[in-house]
Amino acid sequence: MSDRESLLAEIKSKGVVHGKVVLSSGKEADFYVDMRKVTLDAQAAPLVGRVMLDLTEDLDYDAVGGLTLGADPVAAAMLHAAAARGRRLDAFVVRKAQKVHGLQRRIEGPDVAGRRVLAVEDTSTTGGSALTAVEALREAGAEVVAVAVVVDRGAAAAVAEAGLPYRSAYGLEELDLA
Repeated sequence: MSDRESLLAEIKSKGVVHGKVVLSSGKEADFYVDMRKVTLDAQAAPLVGRVMLDLTEDLDYDAVGGLTLGADPVAAAMLHAAAARGRRLDAFVVRKAQKVHGLQRRIEGPDVAGRRVLAVEDTSTTGGSALTAVEALREAGAEVVAVAVVVDRGAAAAVAEAGLPYRSAYGLEELDLA
């Protein structure tokens, strides 16, 4: 099986939960895609990194990250997968709010000012988390080249409206959820 096929199987077996849930967007759904069960899994996480690197291989960026918490393991997986391929790729974490102590940083990790960065998320319904990260990254002086998610639940239009390319490794159809 390819990495993409293997990751799809991991998401279907470990991440899909059926039943009524309220999403972070506030919308109600009949299922939940619990990507933490996938992105933090020893077998699946390396697949996440490789699949996301393959998905974005034509984009020019040297740092990856997004709004904590969903983006963090995706960015870390990509950092490690890139290193295994001999590529240097930094990762960063965008806080939901600026720290009020210490260095008072909103974006943790290597500096993103003047760099081409990729904003990532594990799954997105409205694009809200990714676009919040994009706003913070732009304020910090980064050039956001695109938004990429592992599973798209419907965020493509909002990200496109914000003027950014959007990539998703999987849609609901592939998860048999459409």
